[in-house]
Amino acid sequence: MKTNVIFESERLIFRLWNEKDSLPFALMNNDDDVMAYFPYKLSKKASDAFIDRMMNVHKEQGYGLYAVELKATGDFIGFIGFAVPSFEEEFMPCIEIGWRLNKEYWHQGYATEGALACLSYGFDQCGFEEVVSFTSKINRPSIAVMKRIGLTYVIEFQHPSIEDNHELKPHVLYKLTKASWIANK
Repeated sequence: MKTNVIFESERLIFRLWNEKDSLPFALMNNDDDVMAYFPYKLSKKASDAFIDRMMNVHKEQGYGLYAVELKATGDFIGFIGFAVPSFEEEFMPCIEIGWRLNKEYWHQGYATEGALACLSYGFDQCGFEEVVSFTSKINRPSIAVMKRIGLTYVIEFQHPSIEDNHELKPHVLYKLTKASWIANK
């Protein structure tokens, strides 16, 4: 097993980021479809800074947004994992589960499989008591994943980091507690 592997699911490997992720991640972050529910695309420089932050976050916190690759091919497909959002909202502080996959890997169950594996890791290994996820109200694909992995709707809120009157400002928050996770295993 590679030393940078954190955990695995049936088809996926969750690992630390490396330099080889830089180009495919930058291409993903500059894709109109992948970034449709974000206020802007990321440049190569911004994508590389994101990777650097994720590597530092993992060192500091022991968890983060993991680089994900397919077991069968070793292809980097995006990220799935945990973040601690920095904006202020009534549900803060919190641990968020999130994902961003290259569009060629959509509609194959990877987001759901990966998020379930992350939840298991988060509750069982990291000791999380609650995990949330949020997205723009119009992001039906991510909301569907949230529901499939057992998160339930909590509130709608206006994301403070997105400009007023932007179509992505209205957000929805979903959550899952460790107690609910255990009860539904």
